[in-house]
Amino acid sequence: MSETLEMGTQEQISITKLRNLIRDVPDFPKPGVVYKDITPLLQHPAGLSLAVEYLTQPFRHLDIQAVVGAESRGFIFGTAVARNLSAGFVPIRKTGKLPYKTRRQEYELEYGTDAVEIHKDAIEPGARVLMIDDLLATGGTMSACCELVEALGGEIVGCAFLIELSFLEGREKLDQYPIHSILSYDS
Repeated sequence: MSETLEMGTQEQISITKLRNLIRDVPDFPKPGVVYKDITPLLQHPAGLSLAVEYLTQPFRHLDIQAVVGAESRGFIFGTAVARNLSAGFVPIRKTGKLPYKTRRQEYELEYGTDAVEIHKDAIEPGARVLMIDDLLATGGTMSACCELVEALGGEIVGCAFLIELSFLEGREKLDQYPIHSILSYDS
C-alpha cells in the first residue's frame, strides 16, 4: 500500500514557487519527451533550501540512520537531507563506479536493462533508511535501489522525490513504501 505524505495549505504556496523554478525542455533527450530541468532550482539558494526542507520534513522524527541517494541527482538532495536528519549518506551508483566490494541489481528500461550497485558494507542490518532521488518516473531505478538496500538488511522507512511524473505510474512499483513527492506532474 502506498502512502502519500501531505503538506498544508501554506506550504502549497511555496510549492508553487518551487514549481516555477523547474524548466521544461521539450524534445530532450528525444522527440516527444518534455524534460524537467532542475538546474534553475539548484541555482536558486532559497529554492534549493526549500526543496531540501520539504524532502526532510516528513521524516524528521522517524529515527533515520541512513539516507540513500540514487546516482546522480539523488546525491545532491540526499546528502543535504542526511545532514538535516543527522544521518549518514550512502550512494547507489551505476555499475563500475564504486571502488570496494559491491552488490549489483539489474532493472528494466524501456529498451533493455541497466544496473546499479551499492557497497556490500554500506547498510547495517536493521538500519532505518530513507531513499532519495530527484525524479520518480517509471520507478525502475528506485525499485532496484530499494532491492539493494533490503538485500543488505536495511529497513526502508520511505522514498522521497523532488518530482513525480504521475502519468508514468512509477509509484505502483514502490507501493510497499511510503512515497513523498514535492511536485507532481500529470502529463
